[in-house]
Amino acid sequence: MIEGEIKYCPLCGTSLSQRLHTGKVRPSCPHCGWVYFPDPKVAVAVLIAHEDQVLLVQRRYDPQKGYWTLPSGFVDAGEDPKLAAQRECLEETGLVVTDLQLLDVIFSQEHPRGASILILYRAQIKSGELKPGDDASQAAYFQVRNLPPLAFASSQGILNGYL
Repeated sequence: MIEGEIKYCPLCGTSLSQRLHTGKVRPSCPHCGWVYFPDPKVAVAVLIAHEDQVLLVQRRYDPQKGYWTLPSGFVDAGEDPKLAAQRECLEETGLVVTDLQLLDVIFSQEHPRGASILILYRAQIKSGELKPGDDASQAAYFQVRNLPPLAFASSQGILNGYL
């Protein structure tokens, strides 16, 4: 997705104007007819729960640096979301997960650079050693009734709905 306002046509370089197209005002090229359709950012999150505990990671960077969330991250262009969930979990927790089950697809954009579509999976641990990595400063299990400060409302909603 292009961050910020798009001003020029990527095909011919003409300044874009705003016009109604397919029911919405969109940046459009008056010269060649190209129309900008922004693509949503897609992220995945992994719910790993055992008895009355859930695995969370502490965010190393803003937004919400220092707060906790599920292991999660963006899906790369051309990447299978299920593989993205496994990759993000490994990067952030050191754990290889398996038996991923789709739980939900959530529309929620909680900050301007965030994903607007979140794909939620439940997973089981196959192997690995719990250790934080990538953009997680800590990784730990928490009692469901004694959670640390959560980074996003979507995290709280997921935990309320699936635990």
